[in-house]
Parts: sequence; structure tokens; C-alpha cells
Amino acid sequence: MINFPQVHPLLAPVVELALKAGEVILPFWRSGVAVTAKSDDSPVTAADLAAHHLILAGLTALDPSIPVLSEEDADIAQDVRSRWQRWWLVDPLDGTKEFISGSEEFTVNIALIEQGRVVFGVVSMPTNGRCYFGGAGLGAWRADAGETPQPIHVRETPGAGEAFTVVASRRHSSPEQERLLAGLSDSLGELQLANIGSSLKFCLLAEGAADCYPRLAPTSQWDTAAAQGVLEGAGGEVLELSGVPFSYPARESLRNSFFLALPAKAAWREKLLALARG
Repeated sequence: MINFPQVHPLLAPVVELALKAGEVILPFWRSGVAVTAKSDDSPVTAADLAAHHLILAGLTALDPSIPVLSEEDADIAQDVRSRWQRWWLVDPLDGTKEFISGSEEFTVNIALIEQGRVVFGVVSMPTNGRCYFGGAGLGAWRADAGETPQPIHVRETPGAGEAFTVVASRRHSSPEQERLLAGLSDSLGELQLANIGSSLKFCLLAEGAADCYPRLAPTSQWDTAAAQGVLEGAGGEVLELSGVPFSYPARESLRNSFFLALPAKAAWREKLLALARG
């Protein structure tokens, strides 16, 4: 039994649920699982659906009054969602393309949202049992399989001899993002790029292994909310390009705007915002 920090009454059971979802996913991994396409042409597998059903049942059992918005059950009218004050935002298998390719870089994401802001998030890695969790004002932790959770925190500057590290997506970029990276390199020196899939990009920042994650390319709400909670608990922040905190309003589209993830006290914060807007 993991000894969880007692910072929120729902945190420990949600971490356990995310780990159980990973156990449901693993038998499908590297097994030649069949892939079908959703209406937006994104892939879905039996593993996505198995994890979705387990998480939906588990969250409903925890508190049936809290509605669930999952990638695999997202066809909920905006006028219904606009009445929600508190809800779960779930990606049962984030990084489905990585999962299909046989990579280990896929996760289970579960976030609790109140009034459009992340209360806490849980990100688990099915292949090794590692789990990240945290929230603004609560703290953030990494728990490796069977071990006591260890607090994690962002780094405000790279250590001596370390390069400024920017997290990028293996699969998604844009001309705007490439221009931003070029501007950062001109301002801060040669960059080291850390390419990793799924919501693990935020987690690298949260544990101080990277410095910045700019995303000037498409994402959906369930891709980011859980890991945003981890990063905010670790002393980071996620901003819209205007500089306001990134949030999850019940708008018609579930697509995110562009965002910047970084340490909240970074000295280069305004430079990053200026480059992103430029």
C-alpha cells in the first residue's frame, strides 16, 4: 500500500484508480491490438476503451455527483457542461499513437476540475508503474512502483554545466513553435531538446529535468489538465500566450488554445511570452 500525502480526500483513491487503469491497458500493449479511427481521425483501441470503462466506474463509485468528461465519452453538449461546477477530466490512454507504435511513452490522465481550474491531477505510466500527482497549493510527487512518493519541484534555472532544456513533441510542431525555439536559442544560448510523448512533457518540467514546454500546436483539454495539476503543484505554471493562467472553461470546443508551461518564478518568463506572441 502506498503511503499517500493527505492533501486532498480524493487524491489517494484516484491515484490507485489510475494505476489500475494501467493494469487494464498493459495486456493490449505490443499485442497487435486493432486500431479504429474516431470522427476526427484520431486512433482508438480496445485498450483506450477498457481503461475508460474502468475509470468511469471507479470515479462514479467515488462520488456519483461529480460528472466525468473523458476523451472516449466527450459528446456532451456545451449547455450541459456549462452547468457543471466540478468535474473529472480524463484521458484513459494519452499517447495512443505511442502505444500503437510500441513505445513506453503513454499515460493515464485524471484531473479534478473546479470552476474551470485544475484542483489536482494524476498521471500514471502503465509500463513501469510510475505515477505523478499534485495540484496548486497541494504539492507534487513522483511515486515509482511500490515506493514511497517523493516530492518533486521545478528548477528555476539549469544547473551548472547543464543546457537550457525545452520539451518538444515527437509528433507535433508548427511554424510558430519553430520560430519560438529559434528566438529562445538566440536569447538563452544553445538549447537542448527533450522529445517525449504524451503528458510526460509536463512531468519532466515538474521534476526539474527540463525548463520549458511551449505548445504552439493543437491539443485537447484531456491531454493537458492532469499534468498541469502536477506541474502547478511542483511550482510551475501554464499560461495562455496572453499571460493569463490556462484554464478549462465549458466552451463549445474542447480544443485547447496555445500555451506555455514553465517554472512560475523563471527569470526569463517575460522573454518567453514576448517571443510566443511575436
